[in-house]
Amino acid sequence: MTVAPYGTWISPLSARLIAAGGLRISGITLDTGEIYWIEGRPSEGGRNVLVRRDANLHTSDLVPTDVNVRTRVHEYGGPAYIVSSGDAFYVNFADQRVYRLAEFTHPEPSVTPVAITPEGFFYGDFTIDKKRRRLICVREDHTQADREPINTLVTLPMDGSMSAGDVLASGFDFYSTPRVSPDGSQLAWLSWRHPQMPWDGTELWVAPINDDGTLGTPKRIAGSESESIYQPGWGPDGALYFVSDKTGWWNLYRSDRSDGSDRSDRYGSVPVLREPVDRAEFGRPQWVFGTATWAFAGPSRIVASYTRDGRWHLATIDPVAGTLTNIATDVQPNEWLAASDAYAFFVAGSATSPDALVGLEIATGATETIRISASLYLDPGYISVPEAIEFPTTDGRTAHAFYYAPHNKDFSAPHPDTPPLIVISHGGPTTAAKSSLDLQVQYWTSRGFAVADVNYGGSSGYGREYRQRLNGQWGIVDVDDVVNAARYLASQGKADAARLIIRGGSAGGYTTLAALTFHPGVFAAGASYYGVSDVEVLARDTHKFESRYLDTMIGPYPEKQALYRERSPIHSVHRLASPLILFQGLEDKVVPPNQSQMMADAVRAKGLPVEYLTFEGEQHGFRKSETIITCLESELAFYRSVFRI
Repeated sequence: MTVAPYGTWISPLSARLIAAGGLRISGITLDTGEIYWIEGRPSEGGRNVLVRRDANLHTSDLVPTDVNVRTRVHEYGGPAYIVSSGDAFYVNFADQRVYRLAEFTHPEPSVTPVAITPEGFFYGDFTIDKKRRRLICVREDHTQADREPINTLVTLPMDGSMSAGDVLASGFDFYSTPRVSPDGSQLAWLSWRHPQMPWDGTELWVAPINDDGTLGTPKRIAGSESESIYQPGWGPDGALYFVSDKTGWWNLYRSDRSDGSDRSDRYGSVPVLREPVDRAEFGRPQWVFGTATWAFAGPSRIVASYTRDGRWHLATIDPVAGTLTNIATDVQPNEWLAASDAYAFFVAGSATSPDALVGLEIATGATETIRISASLYLDPGYISVPEAIEFPTTDGRTAHAFYYAPHNKDFSAPHPDTPPLIVISHGGPTTAAKSSLDLQVQYWTSRGFAVADVNYGGSSGYGREYRQRLNGQWGIVDVDDVVNAARYLASQGKADAARLIIRGGSAGGYTTLAALTFHPGVFAAGASYYGVSDVEVLARDTHKFESRYLDTMIGPYPEKQALYRERSPIHSVHRLASPLILFQGLEDKVVPPNQSQMMADAVRAKGLPVEYLTFEGEQHGFRKSETIITCLESELAFYRSVFRI
């Protein structure tokens, strides 16, 4: 073993290998014994491909090589397709039109896709009304540039005829998760209004479907401005199931007409579990369409995933007995879950294995890896396994993080050297750091850097109260938590206090910039990926989905304009004392490029070291392999330059 300073270690995990292994798997669907999913492929310019494994276990792409299956509804989109008995419908990113791929054959499709919607509209979150041979989905109307897009629920014919869609429901700012009951008689959906985000407050509605296909009078089943409903869906018993956080934790509920009332339009709802799992969450923030934490596997069994203390678990639920049985598995399920009578299919990873599409035989627990996100084999000797930590933070509170120690079987550091620490502030900000294998984290740890992936106050997975710590406090609570995580680890001898680094993307980029400017001297360097530098500009210039998000996170604008300026790193550049590197996609509609450009210009004018890299053809979140390679290599070179490694 070679003795060498932290940060100088040679790693077999190159940026090129990480980019090659960066396949993104999402959107699992089952239909007539076949499995469908979406693959995001960096090697193909980041395009999303609809993939099928048929009953003969043959895997094939279903869309032409120039198609990118991706919707821009809410800008973050989600799986933009649905399949039914040999017909596939999908959104092509280039024009946002819905295409029909009719009667595709085995083993390869031979039918040319046909557009069934005009341009000017975005579509997503599809479900099928089999009884009436039509699609039901969310539509965003972008036909008038001088107004905010209008969101509605619409129907589209499945026969291939052209239609912009017939409106079923309107009046709310946002819609999601339309789901038709098994007998075709009812439609359930979620809706919410500005300034709510779906993890703040949503409403669950049900309406009868009339003989002519229109909706009868809708009834609100659950939800409010202070209750978040997630993933409504119908059970084989005809009852409506959904996740609610009305107790402070996202738990699974069943709603039907069995509440003892004589009113035929009255629904009651009861917890599915008679004894809730302590501090468990069965929901996720609905940033994208189609995520799932539960699915029926036969008429009397639910497969579910839940998080507890930052780690995800898999279980079965008996909805009649109200009992939960954990499934022994060494992988953690991610956002995508589907099930048949005997099998569960989900995307999962572990601390030592990359994400993969996994099939689980429920009765035996036997698993099959159907598709793996990274084909490269990484010797465990180069993998750092995360340690879940809790640390003290502001106002006597506790916050959470995953700590990764430097690890490389070929190297050790001279005593008493302590490692440089990279603190990661995740995006969202209402998402969460996960503890399954992230090759980009291992890129750093195998080179002798320590990493702390922080679940600051506002992160999901720790209950509604923890999530709401950030309300009115964005730029304060999150910044305090990343700063305190770094200081805590340095005090424990797990990091060099003189070589603390912070990095993050999107909202995490904002936290990065805020930590560098509001707490100068803590971090010696920073990296912002498409981060927010001026929250006032963001309030005036972003897409509809997040256009009122800051009302909750900071305050209503323009009434709180002074507070927006106070919370904007761009106005505190005079306090910045650390070198900075920024990365920005030039087609980003969520955080426009002017945010990074302003910060780079201000830092450069101050005379501090700054690098600013832009990328044509990249949106919010980088998808191209060449972009990923450039970013990682440039960031590493930047840190080594700063610390003279």
